Amino acid sequence: MKREHLLTFLILLGLVAGVLVGQFYLYSPEVTADALRQKTEFWQQAGDLVFIRPLKLMIIPLVFVSVVTGVTSIGNPQKLGLVGGATLVFYIATMLLAVALGLFLVNVIAPGVGVDPGDLQQAGQSAFESKRADIEAGSGGGVGGAFMNLLTQMIPTNPVVAAVEGNTLGVVVFSILLGLALVLTGKPAEPAVRVFDALFAALIKLVTWIIWIAPLGVFLLVAGRVGEIGLNSLLGPISKYMVTVLLGLLIHGTITLPLILWLFGRANPFRYLWAMRKPLITAFSTASSSATLPITIEEAVKQGGCSRKAANFVLPLGATVNMDGTALYQAVAVVFLFQMFEYNLAITQQLVILITATLAAIGAAGIPSAGLVTMAIVITAVNKSLDMTGMPPLPLWTIGIILGVDRILDMCRTAVNVWGDSTGARIMTRLAPDTEEEKREAFG
Repeated sequence: MKREHLLTFLILLGLVAGVLVGQFYLYSPEVTADALRQKTEFWQQAGDLVFIRPLKLMIIPLVFVSVVTGVTSIGNPQKLGLVGGATLVFYIATMLLAVALGLFLVNVIAPGVGVDPGDLQQAGQSAFESKRADIEAGSGGGVGGAFMNLLTQMIPTNPVVAAVEGNTLGVVVFSILLGLALVLTGKPAEPAVRVFDALFAALIKLVTWIIWIAPLGVFLLVAGRVGEIGLNSLLGPISKYMVTVLLGLLIHGTITLPLILWLFGRANPFRYLWAMRKPLITAFSTASSSATLPITIEEAVKQGGCSRKAANFVLPLGATVNMDGTALYQAVAVVFLFQMFEYNLAITQQLVILITATLAAIGAAGIPSAGLVTMAIVITAVNKSLDMTGMPPLPLWTIGIILGVDRILDMCRTAVNVWGDSTGARIMTRLAPDTEEEKREAFG
């Protein structure tokens, strides 16, 4: 068996084994949620130590070096502007499509209609209290605050502090500017460009080593997550809501994005999907697009046929601003909560959700459960729209109703987020191929 196939087999084995161990060994319906959390804490901490922390160790250095090398390899500032503009258009368009799909499904299926919120209120309020500080801090400024926070991240006062604080977007912007400066400096900057190229090769070698830890990391993380909530949650009173979210993610991931890739990337979408299996499984197990980024960059070039130029520039940017799965999930979740409390949202409120869910997803951090924080922004925006009609606002504590099943949905939507980033990198390869020969092949 080839090394690549062996690693894929081991990662899938770790995923399946994690589900089985989590459900049949760790999960126990007789104990409380706090007891389950304590029982699975070791597994999740071990997965974090073995796999997530090594991946996070690579994020900032790899983002910095890969973006600089991506910009310097593209070279022409006009071409960089074309690639950057096309990438942003792609990201915003696919997020809008994802939100529109989510709104369509949640209105057709109506998962919140007929669900008695009284049975879920106590658990929802309790769950919300545990996340109140994070949710209210993240949503305090509304859409305007989220947008201003995005701009603040883009223009850090100190790039070193931005790196220390994990401000990936600030590092991306600084890296783009540094890359442009190196390009415009010309011949005197060539030694620095070669240093960055060498550093990138060394970092990719480190990522290759970390990938071989993936089977154990996936096993520990999935076992801990499934053991904490159990697969029985799929059969609860909000199971219809979960099915709606998962159906939307499935359609977007297997129909919408592949169709766009086929039309604009001239690539076989399902062959490319299989080529990106390792980062997708990693995204599912870690629930973090940022932590998955090192593996995404490596596999997009090594297995997916993306150019280094496109992968190094598009993927780090996508991990910070492109959240297709999160945007779709927010649309479904918000409408579901309003449906549960018997609100009949008009087309104006649906449009508010379309716009704010997209903008909030852009500002969502690439970390687990970031969508819950930005969901409060969407609910607040809809509540302001309802004020004009004289209807009472939907309380933010209702977010707690869906917190119990968010772990599983977070894993699924993160995989779609990474798949969306990967699709963008493959499409942008046509605009920024690595060689002239590849350019002729890309454009036929």
